[in-house]
Amino acid sequence: MAVKFSIGSWAYTFGPYAKEPIALPTVCKKLGELGFDGIELGGFRPHAHPDDYATPAKRAELRKLLADNGLGVSAIAADFWTDALVPWQKRDAYVATFKKNLDFCDSIGIPCIRVDTVAPPPGPKGKERQDALKKCAEVWHGCAELAATAKVKVTWEFEPGFCFNKPCEIVAIAEKVEHANFGILLDACHAHMVAAIGARQPEPVETLKGGELDLIKKLKGHINHIHLIDSDNTLHNDETSTHRPFGEGVINFDKVIPAILKAGYKSPWWVIDLCFWPGAWEVTEAARNFLRPYAEKYAK
Repeated sequence: MAVKFSIGSWAYTFGPYAKEPIALPTVCKKLGELGFDGIELGGFRPHAHPDDYATPAKRAELRKLLADNGLGVSAIAADFWTDALVPWQKRDAYVATFKKNLDFCDSIGIPCIRVDTVAPPPGPKGKERQDALKKCAEVWHGCAELAATAKVKVTWEFEPGFCFNKPCEIVAIAEKVEHANFGILLDACHAHMVAAIGARQPEPVETLKGGELDLIKKLKGHINHIHLIDSDNTLHNDETSTHRPFGEGVINFDKVIPAILKAGYKSPWWVIDLCFWPGAWEVTEAARNFLRPYAEKYAK
């Protein structure tokens, strides 16, 4: 399997870059010059919000920008920030936003939509929590069915900063959605913080003896997209995992990458995620170079 390298464009618009985001054409030009195969589009302003590309002309402009720089698109991280799935009142709005992003994917040629619950932890308790988890699975089953017609896969990114961040809940959702077009987005950093540290989990905290490696095993057959980045066992602003540049953290990629592949990951896309890192622009090339030997070693 030939690996394709991509990187999330939100790294250049979130956090330290929020006041002076790097324009999408500038990002695409740099990634093309560095030899990246693709980009993972942040579906948030100022980059690739569907409402800003609502006309055929604007969408043709975006396709040309990507093509001129030799870039495919690995996925889009859709903007659900006003449509949290938990609590349950905004289900219809969430599905409407999903459909809008699905139409955008169909127009641009984007093969995957990232979804999340949006809601922060700890979330509801007891029976209400189990009901909410079941309802999330039902919504994502419906979304996966809609997307299957357009040949766009749906991937859920779990993380400490969103509801349902225990290993048992992650596995439960993967199994309850019960749709071949739905899977789990395995972010190495989030997997470590969830499974090894138990970050931001409601009591009782659940960790696994083998940390992220055990979680990957439990998700065998369900991982359909990946983000790769290191972890230093901390949270960014006490909210979500610190996305530390490769080699500055504790993750053993000689174990994690083979484990992901053994768990059945089939996509060629390896996506770098430098979300909230203050020097993301400066370490972009180094991040891609770090992963190249792993691709040569394991993706055969």
